Amino acid sequence: MPQAPSLFTLAAALALVAGPAFAQQDIDAQIPDLANLPDLTAELQKQLDSDGGSLKLADRRYRITKPLEVDLARHGMVGIRAENGSATLIMDGPGPAIRIKGSHEGTAGPNTFKPETWRERMPIIEGIVILGHHPEADGIELVQCVQPIVTRVSVRGCRHGIRLATRNRNVTISDCHLYENEGVGIYLDDVNLHQINISNCHISYNREGGIVVRDGNVRNLQVTGCDIEANMPGDTETPTKTANILLDVSGSAGDKTKSIAEVAITGCTIQHSANYGGDQGKTVAPGGANIRLAGKEVWPIDSVTISGNVISDTTINVEIDHSMDITLSGNTFFAPKPDHLVVSNSQRVTLSGNTFNPRQFERPGALRFIDSQDCIVSGSSIHAARSEDGALILENCDGFVIDGLNLTDCARGIVIKNSRDLLVSDCRVARTDAGAADLEIDASSRDVTLGDNRFTGSRKVAPEALAD
Repeated sequence: MPQAPSLFTLAAALALVAGPAFAQQDIDAQIPDLANLPDLTAELQKQLDSDGGSLKLADRRYRITKPLEVDLARHGMVGIRAENGSATLIMDGPGPAIRIKGSHEGTAGPNTFKPETWRERMPIIEGIVILGHHPEADGIELVQCVQPIVTRVSVRGCRHGIRLATRNRNVTISDCHLYENEGVGIYLDDVNLHQINISNCHISYNREGGIVVRDGNVRNLQVTGCDIEANMPGDTETPTKTANILLDVSGSAGDKTKSIAEVAITGCTIQHSANYGGDQGKTVAPGGANIRLAGKEVWPIDSVTISGNVISDTTINVEIDHSMDITLSGNTFFAPKPDHLVVSNSQRVTLSGNTFNPRQFERPGALRFIDSQDCIVSGSSIHAARSEDGALILENCDGFVIDGLNLTDCARGIVIKNSRDLLVSDCRVARTDAGAADLEIDASSRDVTLGDNRFTGSRKVAPEALAD
């Protein structure tokens, strides 16, 4: 039987549900003389302009009320750095604390660069803490930049941490802390952007999502080695459709120019906070997901690899809709509330070498495929899925290969409804609940081939569903 979850301390529970208001209060407490700090916006902007767009900040606090604007077309290559990595910008007004704007209108191909664009290459922001003290304060905004690098930066208490807009190319974001912001941690906001690497970052408690790609034309997004946690509402009363990683073109249904493809999410811990909210009877951020692919019929999200991650503790651990050519391999899933995986309206989703376990919780933990085609589910273990609908469910599906699964201690086994042209082979189903079947195939299914499976319990298979 699953063990009862351990109790959190009051402080830990409060930390999980604390929102930006808590961040603002904490910043006020951290800087009690904030109201008396002078507005240094004009001074810093003058320094930027007189030093060719570069800025070196001393180890102190700087209060600003307007964005520090860097025009790369005017200044060329620039850098904004802290002398010793402990300078703090307090954004006490609307807009980003730092906005870097270039003029690049081409792709990443060298032949699309204008000669003057090479003068704008590789703007760097490094070693700075940004604290938001205004409801519309953002951290950093990048517009039409080539090879920008944001590294060793912390953003807290803002609306969005890092926002990319209009067009950018070859972006690197590394070793950053994007923590407890009102909006999104890293926001690709309707941007034309190919080639972006996000690595070795902590992205946590950003209430509208951790890494969010919404519309735009995005290719070659790599998210590697990050800890991405609780990026959704922090209470049990606010429903959400955001995610720790959200790829979303669902709002531009008829527009073929807005699309997302060629994404790799590897070696990350992605989790929280459906189960760990203090009250085990309620779900924190109901509707949230760890990874959510929200595509569209006219141009599905495609060519996404999700590999080698630890994924846990949201309403749905991974949700995939209107997507194609998606690979989930070598991931560890636990603590869903209710389900591990929901795939709908998708093609060629390959699921291999994963483990699914509720761990210390008792959870439905189903894997659901709905209205999908030509998918592979193989070489994975599904343990203690308590869903009464089944541990693995196919409904209105076509052309699946189900191979080498090990289902143990589930409430119900593999359930196939109104599906056709399926191969189910080399699977083992053991210790399914008494009275439930290891395998169920209804009479509306057709052309199902069974081979070399081991079912220790009963089967409910309509004869007409089996292939000749």
